[in-house]
Formats: sequence, C-alpha cells, structure tokens
Amino acid sequence: MKAFEEKSYWMTTRDYAPGEPLRRDLDVDVAIVGGGFTGLSTAHHIKKDDPGARVALLEAQIIGYGASGRNGGFNMTLFGLTMGITRLRFGRSAAREAHLYMERAVDTTRELIASQGLDCDYEHPGFLRVATSPGYKKRIMHEIELAHSLGLTGIEWLEKDQVQEQVKSPMYLGAWWEPRCGILNPARLSWAWRDVIAGQGVAVFENTPVGSMARENGRIVLETPGGRVRADKVVLAANAWSHFMPRIKRKQVPLWTYIVLTEPLSPKIMEKIGWQNRQGIEDARNLVHYYRLTADNRLLMGGRDAGLAWGADMDKDQSPLTFQSLQKDVRQIFPQLRDVRFTHQWGGPVSITPDLAPAMGWIGDDRVLYSLGCMGHGVSLTHLNGRTLADMVLGKKTDLTEVFFVNRKALPWPPEPVRTMSAKAILGAMKIQDRFTDVMEEN
Repeated sequence: MKAFEEKSYWMTTRDYAPGEPLRRDLDVDVAIVGGGFTGLSTAHHIKKDDPGARVALLEAQIIGYGASGRNGGFNMTLFGLTMGITRLRFGRSAAREAHLYMERAVDTTRELIASQGLDCDYEHPGFLRVATSPGYKKRIMHEIELAHSLGLTGIEWLEKDQVQEQVKSPMYLGAWWEPRCGILNPARLSWAWRDVIAGQGVAVFENTPVGSMARENGRIVLETPGGRVRADKVVLAANAWSHFMPRIKRKQVPLWTYIVLTEPLSPKIMEKIGWQNRQGIEDARNLVHYYRLTADNRLLMGGRDAGLAWGADMDKDQSPLTFQSLQKDVRQIFPQLRDVRFTHQWGGPVSITPDLAPAMGWIGDDRVLYSLGCMGHGVSLTHLNGRTLADMVLGKKTDLTEVFFVNRKALPWPPEPVRTMSAKAILGAMKIQDRFTDVMEEN
C-alpha cells in the first residue's frame, strides 16, 4: 500500500501515480499553493479565461492529500455552520446571499464534473437533514422558517412518515428535504482534476512544500526544496494548513473530523433500510453526523466529535474512541446493521474560522490572495471559490468578487496557548448542547 492510501478509503479506489516535485527555478504569472479543490478549480478557471497565462500549482504532498481526498463527498448548499448562525453574525441579507452562492456552487460543481468528464462516481440524489430528537426537530423547523422568510425556495419539511418512506430509522422524527445535493468520490475527483489542468498547460508539482514567501523587486518569490518560484500573483489555497503561512496563520485553525466505513451492504440489508433514493444525510447536531452510501453500497458515517491539535501539530488523523463511538451510532440509527462489519476508518483536518464562516481575499495588496474556512462543507464551496479567485487574480470585478465574505474583516484566533484553550471551550460548549438536545423533550 502506498503511504497516501492510508489517509482515506477514497484513495484506494483507483491507481494514482504522484507527479514529480519541482527541481528547478520557475518563472510564472500565477503560483497556486495547495493541491486541493480550491487550488485545482482556481487553476482551471484562470487557464480557461486566459489560456496563455503561465500557471504553476505547488502541492506539499499529493493532489487531494488534505480534506479534498478525505471528506464525506457531499456536494451541498450549507455555508458555514448553520444559516441561523450566518444570519446572527452577518445579517439577513448576507444569510440569503450565502445560500444563493452555495446553490450556485452546487450547480457549478455538478456542471464542471459533467462538462470536464471528471470520473468521480457522481450521483445527485438530494439531501435530508434528519431530526433525531424533538429538540432537533424544533431546530430544523426554525431553520426552514428562516430560509422561507429570506425568500429561499427548494427546501421543505418532511413529516416522520414521509421520511420513513425514504429511509427507515426508528430515530427519524422528520427532516429538511432539499433536492440540490450530490454525492461523489472526492479523491477520484481531485485526481481527475489534476489531469484536466495539466492538459490545460498548468505546471503541477507534487511533493513540493513551500517554505517561505517574500516580495522581491515587485514579484512574489516562493522558496521550495527544489527551486525558487517567481510569480506576479500567488493564491494561498492551503485551507487547514494555512496556519503555516505567517500572514494568514491566525485566520483559521485545523479541526479534525473522523469517518468510519462499512463493508458493502447486501441487497437484503438495503431492502430493510429502504434507502433506495440514496440521499446524502446529516442530522442537526452541532457536531453533526453525516452519512451516505458509496458506489458499492458501503455506508460511510462521519462526525460526532472533533479533534484539535496544539500549534502546528497536524498529527491527529486517528481517534480510536471517536471511531468506536461512530460505529455504535451507525447501529443505533440503523438497528438493521447490528452485525455489519466495518472495514475502514480515517480522519482529516478541516479549516475553522473564529466566526464559523468562510473567508477569502487579498493580503496586503492584490498580488497575494487566500481562501480558507470551509467549515467541513467545502466540496461545492471550493469549486465556486476557484471561479471567484480566478476573477480576482485576473482583475475582474464580477458578482462573485462582490459577495460579502470576499475580503471581509475576519476575526483572528488568539495566539497559543489561548488559541487552543478558546477552541476547546467552544467545542466543549457545543458538545454539552448536543448532549442536552439529544434527549430534549417537547414542552
């Protein structure tokens, strides 16, 4: 097994040969740091609009090594943590704008997969946010009321019996239903994107970490182990690894989410569950459970708890206790799976801002751009952010570059040790609220 294949099940589902690292000095118009969906989409859109642009993409590991190759594979409309929190932080107009941006993000991602022929097992079965206690039922219904009050459409409440017709779980009391959601294999999507942008003429270098960035003689110089890259403009697309970059290190922290995966479910078991339409599913907890079926009918479940590292530590991919708890959760939600065997488990970091919303913009001047804070729902967001970043790089003023979270004043995380203490306090409060709401009775 190749080392990267241990990072997620997705990375075992097709052969992949990493590209060569940079071994020379390079002169380009645009350098992109980070080989996840944000960087890949940005590179594609720059070359689509300006085929003559000299673009290089530098990835410290392999394409899709971070969240883009390890996530649950949901192409969905959620922005930040919840619509209600976005409204409280930024106002009603911004909450509406955020959801419309995400609707466009889902549609853009789906269209790109189709138009570019990206082989990633894409399906578009829709999304259920299920209520698993009376408290969560109230929370979801309030979110739906908010969405409707903002003039948003395509979201409706399903009663208990309607949900049970779709998926049979004794815990489901109702659900948010939204047809605009797809599921996919994220590692295959990442690697398919590498082939597309290489075909467009993007110079892709893997195993090429950027050690430092400096402004010299009007240009940006990136130092790597194999050579210097001189660029007119640089896009920092590292998301959860952004805290290694001095100018943006306090804009986000990496938070680990964990996933377990079953063996393929038999037709008999599938019939007992009744999950024939294969929707993507989340619940309404702060630390959500998210789950879906893979192309070969394995059940993937992630969430429940989150891991936090101190400072620059990125070694939090394993959490035996969370893996064990997730397996119990699968069997609680679906008693039909009490004898199911689990074959894979993994974790990976996502990018979390202090105010729980994405952020992108310029650093200092218009030569260096960044994007981060996907909040664990970044598959669709990163693809449209790539279009937005390309517009910014090329100096275009478009409806995308004018959205409220572009170049917004993002609150910084405090320095260590306060950073870790603050993040642990927030996580602790979220867990306490989840425990209370899990068993909350209707009044």
